[in-house]
Amino acid sequence: MGAVWYHQKTGSGRPLVLLHGIGMSHAVWNPVVPFLCSTRHVIAFDTAGFGVTPPLPAGTPPTVSNLVEALEQSIRQIGIELPVDIAGNSLGGCMALEAAKRGMARSVVAISPSCLWKEHPPHHVKYVFWALRHMTTRFPNFLKATMQIPMLRELGLAVPLSVGSGRMPVIAAQRVIDDLRASTAFEATFENTGAAFFGDGISTPVTVAFGNRDWILTKSARQQNGLPTHTKWVEKRGWGHVPMWVDPVGVAQLILEGTG
Repeated sequence: MGAVWYHQKTGSGRPLVLLHGIGMSHAVWNPVVPFLCSTRHVIAFDTAGFGVTPPLPAGTPPTVSNLVEALEQSIRQIGIELPVDIAGNSLGGCMALEAAKRGMARSVVAISPSCLWKEHPPHHVKYVFWALRHMTTRFPNFLKATMQIPMLRELGLAVPLSVGSGRMPVIAAQRVIDDLRASTAFEATFENTGAAFFGDGISTPVTVAFGNRDWILTKSARQQNGLPTHTKWVEKRGWGHVPMWVDPVGVAQLILEGTG
């Protein structure tokens, strides 16, 4: 049995698992958790190879299936009963859908899930994320310095995160740089999680939300035929790909409604 994924727990009530996107950590949920923990027992994980959690064991590629299998082990080891409500963003949204497919999820809220394309991700996705990875590993101090200026935060983070990122606290923006730089499994995870998702056999409630300003996952990456007909599809005005800092109340409300 593998090591338990690093996680932060807070609040009380029915358990709610939160999963972040590629190159990030549990910290992406920090703005939202205060609006969830009064009614929910929130568990925000660092996915294998990101944040503080080590990568999957050698010889185990970080596919969505393998990541969710490891997630299931961690959930069980910390004493959370399955099925459980799961909310995820980007790669975390895809993992949440895979968990529903496996019967692990009581309900799912997937925000900008990175798996609803026909055959492969939009071509620009690779270039955006690899450019960011290159910059954070080669010039981290320069990037962290630019994050101190609201206009530069906005310019640097509007596409990969969301329009409105200039309003992020400086420390949160700099944490994004640190998390991406320290992502030991970034390349392997990116290469192994590009398959299209098909989960039309899912029976649990599913909510899928995309922002109208998500410039990472454009219309071609929002295919509805891979999910069950009862899926609730939501488009949120003003949201980008990672909206947790620009609208934490709205994100929390979506999660509470979708997992209620």
